[in-house]
Amino acid sequence: MSGIKKQIYSEQVAEYIKQCILEGKLSPGDPVKEVMLAKKLGISRAPIREALQILAREGLIHSEPQKEKYVSALTSKQIVDSYFTGAVLEAAAVSQALEFYTDEDISNLEKVVQEMHLVVESKKPTESLTALDSTFHNILFSRIDNDLLIDLCRRSCQGISKFLLYKHWINLYSPQQVYDRHLIILEAIKSGKPNKLEKTIRKHYTDSGERMSRYGVDVIDTQIEKQVR
Repeated sequence: MSGIKKQIYSEQVAEYIKQCILEGKLSPGDPVKEVMLAKKLGISRAPIREALQILAREGLIHSEPQKEKYVSALTSKQIVDSYFTGAVLEAAAVSQALEFYTDEDISNLEKVVQEMHLVVESKKPTESLTALDSTFHNILFSRIDNDLLIDLCRRSCQGISKFLLYKHWINLYSPQQVYDRHLIILEAIKSGKPNKLEKTIRKHYTDSGERMSRYGVDVIDTQIEKQVR
């Protein structure tokens, strides 16, 4: 952490914790201790505390006053509910912004989908599609003039997919399926029909939510109990 500017300590710490979650060094349910982080990173506890507040707002850290903070561990229902919420919000927002997407936007979406197809043809792992998936949805968000809504969309789905349950998310669909799913959204956008687009995006997320719900902490705990018996 040496060499970074003092005013962005909290953002840097938040990114460090996210990376630990992403790499599996911190798993859902693990405690996140301010003292240990401060000692490891060689900084005071103040930016650590601020970073944890940032991550709590994003839903990655569970925090209660006077209690230990830990990496969020979601039940299967919480996962389904989060994806449903993200589906409703993003679908409504993108369909209402449909008229504002430019030819360049459509072209950029086509390029992303084409790159996804190249990943399929080269038989690379699904993990290779992570950045392309983010780019695709960032283009969709680019014409939505509502920062709060965008923040809620990302908090609902991306926090779960890209951090808390990333090791499961990358195996949720095959590369071919990832390509097909985004091609369907692209075709819905090109159709110019808001209702079709809204239904397509909602299905995109609710299907993922149903699959991701298999990795809810309650499901995992039940599986462990059965193995012990």
